[in-house]
Amino acid sequence: MEPAVIQLLILAGIAVFLILRLRAVLGSRDGFEKTPLPRDGGGAVEPASKRRFEVIEGGPDTDITDHVPEDSESARALARMKSVDPDFSVGEFLQGARGAYEMILMAFESSDMDSILPFLSRDVFNSFDEVVQLREREGLRVDATFVGLRELDIVEATFDEDTKDGEITVKFVGELTSVVRNASSGEVVEGDPNVIKRQKDVWTFRRDMSSDSPNWKLVATGE
Repeated sequence: MEPAVIQLLILAGIAVFLILRLRAVLGSRDGFEKTPLPRDGGGAVEPASKRRFEVIEGGPDTDITDHVPEDSESARALARMKSVDPDFSVGEFLQGARGAYEMILMAFESSDMDSILPFLSRDVFNSFDEVVQLREREGLRVDATFVGLRELDIVEATFDEDTKDGEITVKFVGELTSVVRNASSGEVVEGDPNVIKRQKDVWTFRRDMSSDSPNWKLVATGE
């Protein structure tokens, strides 16, 4: 057989082999290739990131379980608060508590009690005001700067079925600078303005969950 004929037969065999291999690969759905999704009305397939997923009802309320153990008394109390006031959110409450802590603490340090009167129970106001008046009688003032909040956690939540009062106790760990000065001379009596100190407070807030007012009041303080 002529060499040219042999060469043509070899090339033809190679071509047939390549065609068969291409058909085997392109005609299969092995590996990571995904089956095309059905189109509605001939339109483009909606991206997965934009498709809505069905929410399964009856699962744990993460607005509660993100902050307290799922099977705890506090979780049940928070759930009752939400059943009485569907607009109540634990996450939003904690955001408000964060702002309230800084506002009340700084007003107390600067002796500006009038500005926080609406946010305190009568007992807490009297307790704070007694300290403020004692400082004034001793001729002292406090210069304080709020640096930030390191911790914010729910310690306990309770709900009174009779009064519909909800109470949430929160632990705050804040950082601030605080200096006690002589009110007339400005001389430092206690503290260092360049030292950041850490302060822990445990505050309890109360609200009538059946009320139209969304405002909580500080009703107890501790450490």
